[in-house]
Amino acid sequence: MTSKRSILVTGATGQQGGAVARALLSRGHRVKALTRRSDSEAARQLASAGAEVVAGDLADTASVVRAAGDVETMFLMGNSYEAGMEEETRQGMIAADAAKAAGVGHLIYSSVADADKKTGIPHFESKYLVEQHIVGLGVPYTISAPVAFMENVVAPWSLGALSQGIHAFAMPPKRVLQLVTLLDIGAFVAALVERRERVFGKRFDFAGDELSGEEQAKILSQATGRPISYQEIPIAAARQQSEDAALMFEWFDRVGYDVDIAALRKEFPEVRWHNFADWAREFDWSALGQATPAA
Repeated sequence: MTSKRSILVTGATGQQGGAVARALLSRGHRVKALTRRSDSEAARQLASAGAEVVAGDLADTASVVRAAGDVETMFLMGNSYEAGMEEETRQGMIAADAAKAAGVGHLIYSSVADADKKTGIPHFESKYLVEQHIVGLGVPYTISAPVAFMENVVAPWSLGALSQGIHAFAMPPKRVLQLVTLLDIGAFVAALVERRERVFGKRFDFAGDELSGEEQAKILSQATGRPISYQEIPIAAARQQSEDAALMFEWFDRVGYDVDIAALRKEFPEVRWHNFADWAREFDWSALGQATPAA
């Protein structure tokens, strides 16, 4: 059996950090969950699952050093949507420095696939700045770089249209996009934790499936039991909402992620990889009928 590790998970009350914490707990590891809101419902759920919830802030060096003082591994992630891109970068560097000061033996940083390829996408570039900082620190590190989340299909900004039978996205209907589910992100990070020395100094882009918007809509129709059609959002409309997002959608269409999924599955057989149909079958669609209709 794999040695039990002690891991500090940042962002543990969010989607990605929560998935990582739960995956580690399910494999018997000791998890400390760092959060600014230790009294939140998400924090209480993690505590009930066996995590030690500790209060802290990535921008507060002392709180991170204190939390990381007795762990072997630290999972570090930022949130550009919540903090803003410049602040995400600043906090990431501060937290990485704190991990080094605390003597953490393995720092796993959550970036995004292809952030190291000069995409010109602001929230990719902000994460890559943190990557470069970590590489320069001289600590044992691994970069975990997922593609787009399958869960974006059921994000608050998507559910209204989906409840009306529309899967809307700012890409042409036949353009393929690589996706990964949060479950697989958690399992993949757990694999990195357990492999430890074998993944030091490495960067891993990873994905679970690749398919077009039209193909996604067909699978969603089957999974939900209601007809779902794909609708392309004009890039100009996306740009009105967010220049950063519009640049990302344009890059998706022009270049796109390029993970070798078959090779990845062979290299990491311990991860029970989900394709989009697997994820859609397992998802609880009962909330779809309660979603607010699209305007």
